[in-house]
Amino acid sequence: MRSLTLKLTLAFLVVALIGVLLVALFVGARTRSEFDQFVADRSTQELIERLATYYQQTGSWEGLQAIAMRVPTRMGRRGYWPAPVALVDAERRVVVGTQRFPLGQQLSRGDLRSALPIEVEGRTVGYLLVDMPAALAERLPPSPEAAFLDRITRAIALGAVGATALALVAGILLANAISRPVKELTEATQRVAQGDLGHQVAVTGSDELARLAASFNRMSADLAQSAQARRQMTADIAHELRTPLSVILGYTEALADGKLQGSPAIFEAMHNEARLLSHLVDDLRTLSLADAGELPLNRLPTPPAELLERTAASHAALAAQRGIRLETQVSPDLPPVEVDRERMAQVLANLVSNALRYTPAGGAVTLSAEAQGGRVLLRVRDTGPGIEPEHLPRIFDRFYRADPARTADGESGLGLAIAKSLVEAHGGAIWAESTPGHGATFTVSLPAAVPGWAGRDAPWSPAQGPASV
Repeated sequence: MRSLTLKLTLAFLVVALIGVLLVALFVGARTRSEFDQFVADRSTQELIERLATYYQQTGSWEGLQAIAMRVPTRMGRRGYWPAPVALVDAERRVVVGTQRFPLGQQLSRGDLRSALPIEVEGRTVGYLLVDMPAALAERLPPSPEAAFLDRITRAIALGAVGATALALVAGILLANAISRPVKELTEATQRVAQGDLGHQVAVTGSDELARLAASFNRMSADLAQSAQARRQMTADIAHELRTPLSVILGYTEALADGKLQGSPAIFEAMHNEARLLSHLVDDLRTLSLADAGELPLNRLPTPPAELLERTAASHAALAAQRGIRLETQVSPDLPPVEVDRERMAQVLANLVSNALRYTPAGGAVTLSAEAQGGRVLLRVRDTGPGIEPEHLPRIFDRFYRADPARTADGESGLGLAIAKSLVEAHGGAIWAESTPGHGATFTVSLPAAVPGWAGRDAPWSPAQGPASV
């Protein structure tokens, strides 16, 4: 198979050859034609002017033999040679004859079709007829004009050869410049296919190939990041499964060996660990469906106040037990949001559970909703210790915990990741804001369900990032 460099070089060479040949043929033919016309017109016009002057001075054609009656005529490849010229008066009678047109011959109008008229004061007083026998033309040597045209032709041919050579060199350079990045990308794709994820290629310039290289680098980096995330997730899943399985296996082995006697407390502990495993499996299934875009959503227009009040009611007992105030603040006249009520309740329940877990007794967790642009913002704000800045970008990662020691709190570590996936499945966005020591605020942005509703403020889109209150 021919390489891309060879194909491009041949393509450039063919285009250059066609252009050079067309230009050479056109210039050569045009030069020869214009030179022929120039020589003939100049000599013939001079002779006609001399004859007209003679007739004007003498009033007749008598004694005309004193004037050289010859004009340069094109003799094929022989060039230009003086040809005999017959002079015919106004009555079409030959005054100065030639071999073909003898003196005194009366010519017809048809004989004068190729004749050149001689005019004096607007009146035709005679005609010129060029007479060059073909046999004589064959015996003539090349004229200086023919030699001049030959030199012009050779110069054009040499110029065409030189232009072709330059085009070939330029074609090779351009083909290499185009094919080199393609070769590098091909080698890079082969390395990625062999497992070298994250391999990068050099990006030079800003043309289409540079953009292709930049896209490849992003793809390669994303593949490496995805592979790393997949390995990390596999390790995290194994870690999360190991603890409850170890507990269950320990109890079952002890019961089987008779080292422990069955009791309600042991059975309850085993049941709790099994329930934790089931919860982890359900969370993983939810995430996998969301990642595949196959998560079923029963979306209905729902008032934001209904979502917040339902979440507050379900967590009111836990908040009272921990001595935490659970409040709701909803702006009036909010548009509804088109959501799956159960899935969105799952999102808010996860956010409120986290807020209650990290808020100390005597603190408060506030659920609020307001309109901004064409969207509705649902917020969960707590008065806990807040989140350190280095942890904020990763809190929605799967199995990520700001406190690595907190691994046995009954949670799978997938809650915020699931919340993010569910919100994005609704066409929304979620983010967190926090100042250490002053609590954290989680915001869920959802599109309003009322067509054309734009709220009272400037429009906002998720690409703009967190909206300010």
